[in-house]
Parts: sequence; C-alpha cells; structure tokens
Amino acid sequence: MLDALFHPESVAVIGASADPHKVGYSLLDNLIRFGYQGSIYPVNPRASAILGLKAYPSLSSVPSAVDLAVIAIPAMYVPDTIRECIQKKVPAAVIVSAGFKEAGHAGALLEEELKAITRDGAIRILGPNCLGVINTSCAMNATFAAGMLPQGRISFFSQSGALGIAILDWAIGNRIGFSKFISLGNKADLNETDFIEYFINDEETDIILGYIEDVVQGRRFLDVARKATKVKPILLVKSGGTQAGARAASSHTGALAGSENAFNAAFRQCGIIRAEGIEDLFETAKAFNSKKLPAGGNLLIVTNAGGPGIIAADTAERLGLGLPQLTKETIDTLSGLLPKNASLYNPVDIIGDATADRYTTVFEHALTDPNVDGFLVILTPQATIDAGEAAEAVIQASGLTEKPFVTSFMGEQRVRPAIELLKTASIPNFSYPEPAVRSFRKLCDYAAWKREVVPPLPAISLDTEGIASRIHAATGRGEYQLGEDGAREILACCGFRFPEVELVKTPQEAVAAAGRIGFPVVMKISSPDILHKTDIGGVKTGIAAAKEVEEAFTEITLNARKFMPSAFIRGVNVYETVPKGKEIILGITYDRTFGHMIMFGLGGIYVEVLKDVSFRVVPLTEKDAEEMVHEIRSVQLLKGARGEKPVDFASIYDAVLRLSRLATEFPDVIELDINPLVVSDRGATALDARIILRRP
Repeated sequence: MLDALFHPESVAVIGASADPHKVGYSLLDNLIRFGYQGSIYPVNPRASAILGLKAYPSLSSVPSAVDLAVIAIPAMYVPDTIRECIQKKVPAAVIVSAGFKEAGHAGALLEEELKAITRDGAIRILGPNCLGVINTSCAMNATFAAGMLPQGRISFFSQSGALGIAILDWAIGNRIGFSKFISLGNKADLNETDFIEYFINDEETDIILGYIEDVVQGRRFLDVARKATKVKPILLVKSGGTQAGARAASSHTGALAGSENAFNAAFRQCGIIRAEGIEDLFETAKAFNSKKLPAGGNLLIVTNAGGPGIIAADTAERLGLGLPQLTKETIDTLSGLLPKNASLYNPVDIIGDATADRYTTVFEHALTDPNVDGFLVILTPQATIDAGEAAEAVIQASGLTEKPFVTSFMGEQRVRPAIELLKTASIPNFSYPEPAVRSFRKLCDYAAWKREVVPPLPAISLDTEGIASRIHAATGRGEYQLGEDGAREILACCGFRFPEVELVKTPQEAVAAAGRIGFPVVMKISSPDILHKTDIGGVKTGIAAAKEVEEAFTEITLNARKFMPSAFIRGVNVYETVPKGKEIILGITYDRTFGHMIMFGLGGIYVEVLKDVSFRVVPLTEKDAEEMVHEIRSVQLLKGARGEKPVDFASIYDAVLRLSRLATEFPDVIELDINPLVVSDRGATALDARIILRRP
C-alpha cells in the first residue's frame, strides 16, 4: 500500500481551494506546478473548477479510481472522509489537517477514532497534522511547502512539520538531492518503522535520514532497523532525551536510565548512526553520498597548511582513528617528487606554496598504499593554489579507487567554485577539518557494522522453575519490592554467587554466627522495606571481634528504627567478608519504548554521582556484553592500574548475560540492582541486591 503513497497514478485533493491563502490551494498548486503526471482530482462541494481542473463535490463522485487522497479539511470531518475513502477503495491517504491529539482532549478522541477506522488495514494513513509527502522520481509534491526538492537518492522523514519546511528550503538552497520526503505528523497509523521497512527495497533510496521525537512499536523498530542498516545507512536525529524527560525510579538503575540512554543503546545495537543535530545529520549524509566505505579506520591527511592538518590529526586521534605512515616505498618515491621541507608522514603537508600538481603527485602514489583506508584532503586558498584544479585532482583520484575521500576546502569566495565541482562528483566537502574527520569516523563505524555477522544469542542456563516459584510467592504475599533476602534467592537461581550469611535476631546469636562464619564479618539490617541500607546506617563492615559484633547489632537496629520506624525488621544478616576486588553495579530497568535494558558501571556509593554507566536493550549477545563493559570511561580501573591484576572480565560478561536472560524470561522484573558485585581476578561475588516487580 505504500506504493500508492509514493507512486500514485491518481491523487484526489479533498479540501482543494482556489484561495491562495489556504492549504488546499497550496497542495493542489504544488501537484500541478512541479509536474506530477498522474490524474489530479480537486474535491470541493462549492466549486466546479479549481486551477483549471474540474472539481468534484465529493470523493465518491470522482468517476475514476483514486490511489492517494490528500485531505485538508477541518478535523471533525476527517473520520467520515476516511470512511468514504475506504468505500471507494483508496489504498492510501495523507491527512494534512490539524486539530487532533496535539489540540487537546476532543482532538485526541478524533485521532483514536481514526486509529479504529484504519485498524483492519483497508487504508494506510500518513498523519494527521503533517506537511505531506514528496517523491521526486515522479515529480509528486503533495505538500503545502513553498518549493520542490532536487532529485537525488536520500529519503527523509520528519516528525516535525516546521522542521521539515526548513530542511526543504535548506536542501533546495544547497542543491542536495532527495528521493522522498515524508512528514510523519501525529503517526496515527504509518510511522518511522513502516518507512524504514519500505526503504530497504526501494531502488530509489540509498540513504535513510530522519528526525524523530519518539518511536512507536520499539521492538519492531529494532528488528526492522537491524535489517535495513545491513543494506543502507540510517542516520537519525532524536530529540527530547534529556534528564528532564526521565521518569522517577526506586533503583539506581532506574534512576540512571532515561530515554537518552535507551535510544543510544537501541541505535547502537541496530546499526543506526545518531546525529547530534540537524547540521550534523546532513553533514554526515554528505559523507555517505559517495557510497564508498573504508576497509578500516586508517585515515591519510593531505594538506597545504600545517595548522589545519594538526587540528585534523588531533580530532582523528581523539576519535580512535588510525593515522598510519605510508609504506617505506611510498615515502621514498614521494621524497624525490616533493619539496625537501614537505612532511611525508601523516599528515602529509605539501606546504603553502603547493599547486594542484602536488596533490596529484601524492594521490598517484598513496592511492594503492595498503596502510591507507581513506583520505582527508585539506586546502586553504593560498596564493599559488588553484582550488578548482585541486578539486579536479581530487575528483580524478577518487574515480580510481574505492577508498573514500572527504575534503575540507576552507574559506568561502575563492573556494566556492571548487566546492561546487566536488559536490557534482558526490565528494563531500566540509568547511572545517573537524566535521570532516567525524564524518569519516561514522563511515568507519557503519562499514564495520555492515561487515559484522550478528552472533547468535548465548545459551545461558537459569533455574527458571526456582525463579518463577519465588516471584509467585512474593507477589502472592503482596511484595513487589524485594530487598536483599528475596533478591538473593532469585539471583542465586540465576547462578550468582553470594557470601555465606546467617540471619540473627539477638546480639548473642550474631556473635555465635560470626564465630561459625569466621572473622572479620559484615553485618546488615534485614528488612524488605529498607532498600538503601547504607543511607540509614544499616551496614557495618570489617567487624573483627565478638564485642564489635554486639555493638554493631545494637547500632544497626537502632538506626533502622530511628530512620524508618514503620519498616518491618526481620533481624540482622551476618556475612563472610569477601576477598578484595573491584566493585561494579549491574542492573535491569524497563524502558517504555524498547522494553528491558541492562546497565553496567562501577559500583559502590558513587554510581549516581559519576553516572559512568552503559546500557543495552535485551536480549544481549556476547559482543553486546563485552562492548558495554569496555565503553565506560573508568574501564581502565578494571584492567589494572599501577601494577594491579586485571579483574576477571569473563565473570562480568557472564553476569551481564545472566541478567539479560532473566529479563527476557521474566518480564515482570522491571527493576533490579546488584550493587556491588565484587569482581576479583578469579570470579565475582554479589554483596547486595534488590528487585522491583511489576504490579498488576
């Protein structure tokens, strides 16, 4: 049915108008003015002809079949109009009309009515409250925007109509070619996932761009995007993900989660490239326009100016790109062809008096250098350089290799004609070296994603019967927040190791338990109502003698009664002391868009202050687990600093994958913390945990 949206043989404009100030006029005028070749049927009960075309009083009175209805009438009449479309067997409709959920309660009810009408799939709807749709390949502009996009192979969807209008104007001014443009509007029916799925097999689309504020059907979005990004790059801007939008939560993991982290994790796991803003979106899209991807991350910088070359090299190093030296053979050859004061290392500086011939010389010998995966060509408009000739040299060299070129012809007036030449050859130019390097980094990341074979999910064995029985027992008692004792039982069924522990009711029992376990011991208050024990003085460590045990018991219980007088106190837990290691935190949280996520970070009391954590959407592969562990800033502490042994990373990966399996098998676990999990060079031991279950 989306073919009817993009390639209709006939379009009915319902609400067409002869008044130039009305949207119905702009919609009809754009279809006519920009050369749409299909049949156009204006629908208006008070007109016999509009803009030279016969008008019809209703859709049902149109004598021929209609593939696409474009609707611009008051919102209250739209549901009945969609019913009329279904009766006439119109497969697709664009609802430009506003006044739906964005307008308040009455509008929201109208939108729900629209959803109900379209539920059986007899018609697909774009909108409501949208700008419309453009397909340049058939010259169809079914929007009320002021201009028409140049033809190209980029398809773009936007959740913001106003932003869409600005982007249309920008694309026209910069002569950036587009295949399709879609304004999503309120997404009552068609959404971003539907269009990504369509573009997978769309022969007119090479690059998929989008601006979104949210995602509906998050799991389907992930599945479809994974398939699409193996075929074509997807670059998205996602707004509305700041801490201001994060929900309140009871656990560390829930408090640190938010839509920003969820979308970052989801995009990473399905190969989507996230742009930092609209400018970055289109700057990056320029780099993908050549369709060339690097075989690795080694970038050769060729420049006629030392300063910009150094800036580019610094940026490349910060982004983890390689700056390889050319092979000895290449250097020996170039040393005889370039001035003695030229730098033959990376960056290759052909110095300020260079002509275009020097660029050509470097390209001729570096194109086949096995150490080089791509080129950044920097040019400043110095007196001896003809920027146009240099652009021709870049174009010629690019045509001889599959290695991508990005350029930074810096300046404005003297380099503008050269930049236009580069643009016609689909070679991206950036005003400054830094965005050029960032774009090359994204080319590398996408190339690596395309090459990657998605691994199968690991086989993780859990005691599912034991977990199910304990969750059932807890919810049967009305317990939905499980403290350490309840969480420990469930996590033990997942294969987590805990220190030996005894629950005691008196100071004397505590002394006896400590004697059996062996000094030193740790003591914690045991209460299902106290999740953050340290905060109320409910934990004592390093207790080495019987007298200290008695004192700790008294102090812990007094603190619990003082700070949480209504809490149910089971007693005090006495634990063995675990060998020293590094403290990490692991967790599960539930995101309303993508479902369950796993969190990893350094543990202890500072986790919410440092916020040095990573997230992934379940289920996780072994590669996901390894990547999320190594992407935190403080991972070097786990690798061993100042002669310390590295921790047992395999035990961390295993723990992450066990939580992923738990969240997948038992979705009623909506929040979970293990904080800390102490990891030594030989295994890991959980010291404290809490679980929050979904309430009915």
